[in-house]
Amino acid sequence: MHFPISGVDCSPLIPPLVALVVSALTASAGVSGAFLLLPFQVSVLGFTSPSVSPTNLIFNIVATPGGIYRYQREGRMAWPLAWALIIGTLPGIFAGAIIRIRFMPDAHSFKGFVGCVLLYLGARLLHQAARPASEAREQSLARGAPHAAIRMIGVSLRRIEYKFRDESFSFKPKTLLALGLAVGLVGGIYGIGGGALIAPFLVVAMGLPLYTVAGACLLATFATSLAGVAFFELLGFTSLGAGVPVRPDWALGTLFGIGGLLGTYIGARLQKFLPERWIRLILGVLVTGLGLGYIGQFLL
Repeated sequence: MHFPISGVDCSPLIPPLVALVVSALTASAGVSGAFLLLPFQVSVLGFTSPSVSPTNLIFNIVATPGGIYRYQREGRMAWPLAWALIIGTLPGIFAGAIIRIRFMPDAHSFKGFVGCVLLYLGARLLHQAARPASEAREQSLARGAPHAAIRMIGVSLRRIEYKFRDESFSFKPKTLLALGLAVGLVGGIYGIGGGALIAPFLVVAMGLPLYTVAGACLLATFATSLAGVAFFELLGFTSLGAGVPVRPDWALGTLFGIGGLLGTYIGARLQKFLPERWIRLILGVLVTGLGLGYIGQFLL
């Protein structure tokens, strides 16, 4: 099958099957899998123009509702966390889209920086997954994860606190707003919703359990991807997008999304049965691998 916008030729079964496997693996950590599908599109399918970024965002729009529905149904959606991430991310993704088109058509100069950030977060996740000291806390959380729900304790502009099982967790909204802005910037440039950056930061730097942040990360990914695709479409009708392929390949992105829709549902369903250490390990390996890949592309 030929996709005229992207110029890709492949079987229509390949995109959904690849997305299904990837998203089922990553959704338990609050990650749609777009950060892995982008290198697949570029390196395997040969889709290298700037329009690959919004095409990848279409995958997020179609794929993430499966996981979002499952997390919300089971009471593991931290809404204040999600809204703080969304509000912070939206301005960044608009700015990132403009930077992608105007200054980084190949995004080579940014890959080294993003690779170092991902490598650091991945190493921290792997270190935490290997620590025996966290085993008791992990078992306490995991024992009730299949039936536990998030319970909000206090919500204000200065501090948000919630309870999961017998532990309380809190964060400052302004910290999440700043994180969202930075993640949105990267997401707009590379065409990822940002879950691969948000989830490790929330776990590593803020100490929040993955059981409670995965749903919020997927919801933020959905919202920012929706805004990003709309913005790229609008840019295609402006002088900034003139002569540059910036509009998404809807057919290819939707095929990826169909597989991802089932994959994120499966991943969200399985999360409550997985020890947090395993989820950290999976996310750590994926993020570290992606970081090394970006650094390698930057050096070559």
